[in-house]
Amino acid sequence: MSASSLEIISEHACFGGVQRFYSHHSKEIGLPMRFSVFLPPQAQDGKVPALIYLAGLTCTEETFMTKGGAQRIAAEQGMILIAPDTSPRGANVPGEADGWDFGLGAGFYVDATEAAWSKHYRMYSYVLELLALVTESLPVEPSRVGITGHSMGGHGALVLALRNPGLFKSVSAFAPICAPIQCPWGVKAFTGYLGSDQATWRHYDATALMEQQATPYPNGILIDQGLSDKFLPGQLFPEAFEAACAKAQQPLELRRHAGYDHGYYFISTFVEDHLRFHHQQLNGAAR
Repeated sequence: MSASSLEIISEHACFGGVQRFYSHHSKEIGLPMRFSVFLPPQAQDGKVPALIYLAGLTCTEETFMTKGGAQRIAAEQGMILIAPDTSPRGANVPGEADGWDFGLGAGFYVDATEAAWSKHYRMYSYVLELLALVTESLPVEPSRVGITGHSMGGHGALVLALRNPGLFKSVSAFAPICAPIQCPWGVKAFTGYLGSDQATWRHYDATALMEQQATPYPNGILIDQGLSDKFLPGQLFPEAFEAACAKAQQPLELRRHAGYDHGYYFISTFVEDHLRFHHQQLNGAAR
């Protein structure tokens, strides 16, 4: 796919670089999709590292760029930021707008197999398609790409990284859904998108995937979790992922923060730490 297939919806000068919003036709989704990109000033001179951010339930490609506060640090580091939308738009699947935690804005970064959803709801493969697109069309250094995300997007980031360690050199997450097969959000989404065969669910469960691996990211994984997050007790299960990492001899820095909740005040507080974590790993520096 060439750069000519990308449509710039808008662009805005930002910290010496440019914040852009794009549209393109996705082969995987079969519909137009939108994504956002922050290009730091260093991208004018050649290829630079990139970080993909996957947003959570109800969010869009705009959420992180407008609320995350990441561009200043990315501009200092010379890092491209890329954020896709969280679901197809315009699929017109019956019932897709009935709930905030399934359907529109809630693609869960899986490739649906159930008939009603399988044609367009292919967000796992879409992220990989988008990575190939931006690598070809923008000054992304393909050997230096990291992935992160929040909540549903943290789940997506962990799953994509664990299933594609050759594509993603670094991975982190903010309050991720660590064991979706064990929580109501995940059970609802996986039943709807993937059907009742729970063996297939394990392909999209970070804890289950980690249990089958051995040190996939030897330089470490970073997770931040707020202890005042109302979703922590019943939906997120970071302790399950922590146990799986211990079994897999996977270095994990799981930081628990008193007083912080699930929203973007929490994310914006710790986003600089995540960008510096990825910057170090993508540039080969020891932590």
